[in-house]
Amino acid sequence: MSITHDEIKKIAHLARIKITEEEADATIKKLSGILNLIEDMKKVDTTNISPMSHSQSVTQRLREDIVTETNQRAKLQKIAPEVSGGLYIVPQVIE
Repeated sequence: MSITHDEIKKIAHLARIKITEEEADATIKKLSGILNLIEDMKKVDTTNISPMSHSQSVTQRLREDIVTETNQRAKLQKIAPEVSGGLYIVPQVIE
């Protein structure tokens, strides 16, 4: 699959990117290479391959879900300018 000079210019215009002729030529080569690689990858038979969530067979180390800090909400809200029902009241910024 190849990409044309006009398509590069149109993409650059849509992205609001100023691009020179030399940059357009270099971009054509890079994008064409990427698109060709994608086409090659589409040709690979993956019918018996199961999807993977990670490229390596690793597991996440987990910790126990226990509370390690004490509740200090009342102490912290004493210094707040305004609170209501355990929530901080802030000035409205969006009308």
